[in-house]
Amino acid sequence: MPKLNIAIVPVTPFEQNCTLMWDEDTKRGVIVDPGGDTDRIREAVNEIGMDVTAVLLTHGHLDHVGGAMEIKADYDVQIIGPHIDDKPLCEAVETVAKQYNMPGTFKNVMPDQWLEEGDTVDIAGFEFEVLHCPGHAPGHVVFFSDELNFAHVGDVLFSGSIGRTDLPGGNHDDLIRSIKTKLLPLGDEVTFLCGHGQGGTFGEERQHNPFLKA
Repeated sequence: MPKLNIAIVPVTPFEQNCTLMWDEDTKRGVIVDPGGDTDRIREAVNEIGMDVTAVLLTHGHLDHVGGAMEIKADYDVQIIGPHIDDKPLCEAVETVAKQYNMPGTFKNVMPDQWLEEGDTVDIAGFEFEVLHCPGHAPGHVVFFSDELNFAHVGDVLFSGSIGRTDLPGGNHDDLIRSIKTKLLPLGDEVTFLCGHGQGGTFGEERQHNPFLKA
């Protein structure tokens, strides 16, 4: 039976949670949202002895995808996700990096596979369902395992907060709708990791998140 292990590698000045998820026995696993600082990501992969099978992207913002093409080349793997609605964001990474005056090796991203609602992806031997959750970004996706009662929600939901909606393509109503109709119905016991800061459970957010009270 696979056992999912998880490690967080904070990357970029935005302290984005690049997430490594792998099977304890086989060491096979994926890198979710390699936004930059690829040397740091490679160091963590080497320390684990991880066999990288894919790069998964939750959405197309710079701090989540900026290092994806470099990691793809390093490990000769495919980039999977996000939803095609984030194609303009993926194609604008280098432009946005210049706008933020962020030196580095950020590259525009061309995924090998776009994801849609209802698709599944393999993460360390576990099947994760893909949920299209726009609002923070038009093509944002969430990865959910019913078997593990666990979700990687990217920047849709945070502990005590929600994703920004003031960036290009953001929409507050869409984001709240995504959370209330797609995430919370999965169950209060579901634990989640997010793109910045600590995770939590959907139950805690249902009860205490001030953005979900209305």
